[in-house]
Amino acid sequence: MTAVIQYSGTGRRKTATARVRLVPGTGTVTINNRTMEDYIGGRSALPKEIMAPFHAADALGRFDVVATVCGGGIAGQVGAIRHGIARALAEASPQNRPLLRVDGLLTRDARAKERKKYGRKKARKRFQFSKR
Repeated sequence: MTAVIQYSGTGRRKTATARVRLVPGTGTVTINNRTMEDYIGGRSALPKEIMAPFHAADALGRFDVVATVCGGGIAGQVGAIRHGIARALAEASPQNRPLLRVDGLLTRDARAKERKKYGRKKARKRFQFSKR
């Protein structure tokens, strides 16, 4: 029995978390047991964002992606998948690490929704001021 070589990475963005496995293959992307096109729908910019780590590391079409993602919305989940793919590619080959680092793909995007403050409508929006 031969062991299948696979590389894994965990990606996070906003409140989404993605567990990504890279298996040598033809370049198919499966997200939560669905194809990428089926999962993302009509958002045209998001597939490019998922493939960004492969373009940076020049590994397009060499790995199949199997991702399990939960939490957040579609955009946050795609960001988490991109982060997980970048981490897995860095694990797959150490020479990919500087290429991915230059494009900022290994850095976790720390931007998240700001908390609501008391005495305000939202995080920064105030109630309408009335002088009289």
